[in-house]
Amino acid sequence: MTTQTPTAEPLTAPATAADPRPADARRFRSAFLALLLVIALAYLWNLSASGYANSFYSAAVQAGSQSWKAFFFGSSDAANAITVDKPPAALWPMALSVRIFGLNSWAILVPEVLMGVATAAVLYAAVRRRFSAAAGLIAMAVFATTPVAALMFRFNNPDALLALLMTVTVYCVLRALEQGRTKWLVGAGAAVGLAFLAKTLQAFLILPPLALLYGICAPVRLRRRIAQLALSGLVMTVAGGWWVAVVELWPAASRPYIGGSQNNSFLELTFGYNGLGRINGDETGSVGGGGGGGGGGMGGGTGQWGETGLGRMFNAEIGGQIAWLLPAALILLVAALVLTRKARRTDTARAAFLAWGGCLLTTGLVFSFMAGIFHQYYTVALAPYLAAVIGTGAVVLWEERARIVWSATLGTAVAVTGIWGYVLLGRTPDHLPWLRWAVLVGGLAAGLGLALAGRFGRGLALGAAGLGLAASLAGPTAYTLSTLATGHTGSIVTAGPAGASMMGGRGGPGGGPDGGGGRAGGPAGGAGGGAMQPPGGRTQGTGPGTGTTTGNGPGQQQGGGFPGGSPGGAMAEGGPGGAGGGGMGGLLDGATVGAEAKRLLLKNADAYTWAAAAVGSQNQASYQLATGVPVMAVGGFNGTDPSPTLAQFKKYVAEGKIHYFIGGGMGGGMGGVGSSSAITSWVEQHFEKVTAGTATFYDLSRPKS
Repeated sequence: MTTQTPTAEPLTAPATAADPRPADARRFRSAFLALLLVIALAYLWNLSASGYANSFYSAAVQAGSQSWKAFFFGSSDAANAITVDKPPAALWPMALSVRIFGLNSWAILVPEVLMGVATAAVLYAAVRRRFSAAAGLIAMAVFATTPVAALMFRFNNPDALLALLMTVTVYCVLRALEQGRTKWLVGAGAAVGLAFLAKTLQAFLILPPLALLYGICAPVRLRRRIAQLALSGLVMTVAGGWWVAVVELWPAASRPYIGGSQNNSFLELTFGYNGLGRINGDETGSVGGGGGGGGGGMGGGTGQWGETGLGRMFNAEIGGQIAWLLPAALILLVAALVLTRKARRTDTARAAFLAWGGCLLTTGLVFSFMAGIFHQYYTVALAPYLAAVIGTGAVVLWEERARIVWSATLGTAVAVTGIWGYVLLGRTPDHLPWLRWAVLVGGLAAGLGLALAGRFGRGLALGAAGLGLAASLAGPTAYTLSTLATGHTGSIVTAGPAGASMMGGRGGPGGGPDGGGGRAGGPAGGAGGGAMQPPGGRTQGTGPGTGTTTGNGPGQQQGGGFPGGSPGGAMAEGGPGGAGGGGMGGLLDGATVGAEAKRLLLKNADAYTWAAAAVGSQNQASYQLATGVPVMAVGGFNGTDPSPTLAQFKKYVAEGKIHYFIGGGMGGGMGGVGSSSAITSWVEQHFEKVTAGTATFYDLSRPKS
């Protein structure tokens, strides 16, 4: 049979408008619910070890729980001085949770876990509908054991919501392809629009393959396809553009400054620093990218954000995060497309392979060659697509196992996965050293068994399949368990045991909280922060639960400053260090706030709009989370945004709106450039210095004589 996907068993029967396989549903429903429960419990386990996780976003969540205006704009503080450098949709579920349950680690992070569970459920529904419940369960298992997924669905960056909405988008497109129903394509457009409000233009990466797929394969006339795509695009524009329109039309004087922009414009932020700048490395207000020059192989280069090129997803920086089953996915995708090459235009099985595979390849290629800010955890976007390709491809080739070419292909995919798992586990030789050999031997044995499965009885064939699944998932599962057992704090985090990712902080000032800088900013010997680490500084984990930042100059940070027993999880001197698994520690984490500093800021805080101001958002966030009162982030995340200007800051001080200025911080505007540096110099010259524990403050209500 060459014109359709396998039909030897009813696993790949086409879907209908109703439930396509009621018998299958009854048979596997318990397994689905049990696996969903396991994912939820695993992701909830040890959740509070990450404390406030990325304190930059946690401070914005706290602000949004106190002020609806801050909630709407995504402000870093409840007094609305400046926003985070992303749209606020990813903050909204967390801010609502904190409004209900109060400020604590669980209230912030449980919504992210629920997004992971929802993503697994949608993935299962999409795969099962056209293929089988077995394919859906395999996809769920692959997704749940992907290390970077276990990291980011327990962390408060925008990537969790983005991955969920992208999975919903593919599901809706696949439903639309069944009968050409407009409502499902409109739903896909709405999901992409909402995803834009989570992480701007990254949401659009999958639009070309999905739009092209629907335009060619939908079972309706061409004119109707074009009209449907136009309507879906309109809905996407409205769903993602309403907030942008409000922000751009709102008088700048009565809203917070748009963090990360240089001209107080969200459109500039979207198409510059968060858009084309990520592709070409020309991030205005940041430090540029890293793809140019260098001798990277396969069309790439090497720079401060790592090696670019076709090998990027497999290298020492990225491989352990996402690539365990990537070679197998590519093999299975090609095989499935060959199997369905003669199918009719509207064949839904081939459309599913093209949808999931197109999203995987498009997103993966952009990640591989983008020259701007790139961090390992971005690859969580690939996890649902990768899992779907594995689940569907494995089941389709299993159905064709009676034909030696397809059983051999399936066996090859498993054997290659075993060999590749051996290589990846070899990059962390001290972590379960026996496992790499078990994966290698198990993968090779299962591959041979599956290659000959057509000549075995069903029992032996199922045994080989079970061994292959276990060998394929053993490596990523080990890395996932290590991730679950470790707390992660700071702006740059990775999954897996120490040494799983060797990128570290590769030079350059911070570029942003979710892909921000390669330098480690943080306290230098106490609360209040210190100078930023010189170029070339690297963060290296020293084991589970620890993180140590090393460099060539001042500003070295030990630990991550996770809440140390103070109310609401506030950071305290001497609290345990934050861990950033995979050797990343708590890079770009905040300061530790001592009890004396906290008492100082809270005294008479209600009389001021901002209890304090600090250069850099991580420094600001630490004090705001510790005290629960607004703290102004001078210069935004890096201290480089031109907000406030020196004149504006002087006006705030004259009006009695700011009580203290926190010394240290993020280096005074990155080496003495920008308004934050001018503000720092003016404050130091004109106001009295006050110490509280190891922290230094300037009392803006007490000018020098």
